Amino acid sequence: MAALLAGAAWASAPACAQDPYPSKPVTILVGFPPGTATDTVARMLGDRLAQRLGQQFIVENKPGAGGSIAAGLGARARPDGYTLMIGASAPQAINPHVYPNLNYDARKDFAPIGLLTWLPYLFVVSPDNPARNLGEFLAAVKARPDQYTYATTGVGTTSHLVTSVLLAKAGARMIHVPYKGSSQAQTDIVGGRTYATFDTMVSSLALVKAGRLKALAVSTPERVPSLPDVPTVAEQGFPGFDMGAWLGLIAPAGIAPPIQEKLAAEVNAVLADPAVRDKLADLGAQVRTTATPAEFGALMKSEYESWGRVVRDFNVKATD
Repeated sequence: MAALLAGAAWASAPACAQDPYPSKPVTILVGFPPGTATDTVARMLGDRLAQRLGQQFIVENKPGAGGSIAAGLGARARPDGYTLMIGASAPQAINPHVYPNLNYDARKDFAPIGLLTWLPYLFVVSPDNPARNLGEFLAAVKARPDQYTYATTGVGTTSHLVTSVLLAKAGARMIHVPYKGSSQAQTDIVGGRTYATFDTMVSSLALVKAGRLKALAVSTPERVPSLPDVPTVAEQGFPGFDMGAWLGLIAPAGIAPPIQEKLAAEVNAVLADPAVRDKLADLGAQVRTTATPAEFGALMKSEYESWGRVVRDFNVKATD
C-alpha cells in the first residue's frame, strides 16, 4: 500500500516540481569491508551507473554482523532513491534466522531493484598445506578432530553455512573463527594462523592465481572458466553439492515505483554490457540472468525460506 501511495503521489505531482532522478549523488550501502566481493561488485556497478545517469554513486562501507549493520541503516533510510544497498544472501536471507534482535525485517523493509550476480565459493588453504585435494584435507581434519580452524566472514554468513554443510556431510569437525571480512581471513590463512575458508571467487581469485592461496574445490555444480583445473565439491565425493551467494541492488521499502523501475532498467542495461559481464567473469562472479523487480523479489523470498531451513537444520546461532 505504501508503494502504491508513493507511486500515486509521484504521478500526481506537477511535472515542473519534479527534479529528474537522480539530481544529486546516490549512496550505495555495503555491509562488508573494502576488497570483499560485495564491495567490488558495488563499486563496479556504481561507476557504471554514474556514467549512465550523470551523478555520483558513492559506495559507503558499513561492515559488521554479517551485513546486518548496513541492512539496518538501509531499512531506516528515506525511500527517495538516494540511499540504496547491495542486498546479499547473508543480511537478506540468512541473518534473520540467526540473529534474534535485528533492527530490520528482511521481508518488509526493502524493495527489490535488480539481481546482480551469483558468487561461487572457493575452498582455499595455504599453499604450504600438504593436501592436494578436498578429500586429503578432510582426511587430515578427521584424523585430528577439533584441532583445525576455519575462517568465515562472520557468524551466519554464507561462508559459514557453506562450510557447516560441507563438514556435516563429511562427518568432520573444525573450530569456527569468524572475521569481519575475507581479506583478514585470507591474511591469516597465508600466515598459517588458520587453516581454510570458503571464500567468494571475487575475493580470492587473484590470490589463488598469484600462488598465495591454494584452491581445493569450488562450491557450484560446474567448474568455473577462470579456474578450470579446480574440481567442484560435487566431483570430490559430495554429489549434488551446490551452494553460493547472490548479490542484488535493493532500496528502502516505499521507494516510488518510477524510480524503482528506472533503476532496475539501468541495472539490467549495465549487466547487458559484454564488457561488464567479461569483467565479472574474470573476477569469478556469474551473471546467470537479469530480473525485473518482481522476479528479484520472488527470488529473495525463496532464498529467505531455503536458507532458513539450512540455519535450522544446522542449528546456527549468533553465539556460534
